[in-house]
Amino acid sequence: MPAGGAPGGHHPPRDFPPYRSSVLRHPKQPLVAVTGDPESVELSGPVFGHTDVAELDSDLTRGHPGEPLGERITVSGRLLDTAGRPVRGQLVEVWQANASGRYAHPRDQHPAPLDPHFTGVGRALTGQDGSYAFTTIKPGAYPWRNHANAWRPAHIHFSLFGEAFTQRLVTQMYFPGDPLCAYDPILRSVTDDAARARLVAAYDPTLSRPEWSLGYRWDIVLDGPSATWIEEGRS
Repeated sequence: MPAGGAPGGHHPPRDFPPYRSSVLRHPKQPLVAVTGDPESVELSGPVFGHTDVAELDSDLTRGHPGEPLGERITVSGRLLDTAGRPVRGQLVEVWQANASGRYAHPRDQHPAPLDPHFTGVGRALTGQDGSYAFTTIKPGAYPWRNHANAWRPAHIHFSLFGEAFTQRLVTQMYFPGDPLCAYDPILRSVTDDAARARLVAAYDPTLSRPEWSLGYRWDIVLDGPSATWIEEGRS
């Protein structure tokens, strides 16, 4: 059942047919209860290390020998609970393709150029008002093998952490005016128009920096009727 009064009709089924991978990969067996030490469930998860989040971690355009190629952007917003209150001190991670639509990952063999000055990953902690901000490069579209002539619209992956890895939530942010959004089965699997619209950032000139970057605002609501769609779903 959806929590916090969130409507249940728009959350995608786990086996949404137009998104072929969901049919192949969605769970088909009941959940398995974990017993024993609660922390043992996290031992099989990825290890991110214990280093502090540094100031430059939120600027994906720095930390390389040169400047990355592409359109520099600022993405900022607030992490909020169902009552609109700020969620403070939470780890927000992002990853994305470069301006040519290619990830800096060995499994991405899309024949688009890699950018030696852009790895496409960053992280930040939310402030006292729940705010976060990233400086990055607008990602490019890329092909995928879901269906004939399938291209994913430009998007940025967001990961939100609570107090443990098992509380991790993952979602995606899209860009306004992208014509590919209308053809993307992942985005279209959110059938409620209002819920789908909440996954699209808004261009915000107040976030733009003159002669430096364009600004986009995207708030993330964790639960309730205005919740941002989360890939793992809510229970």
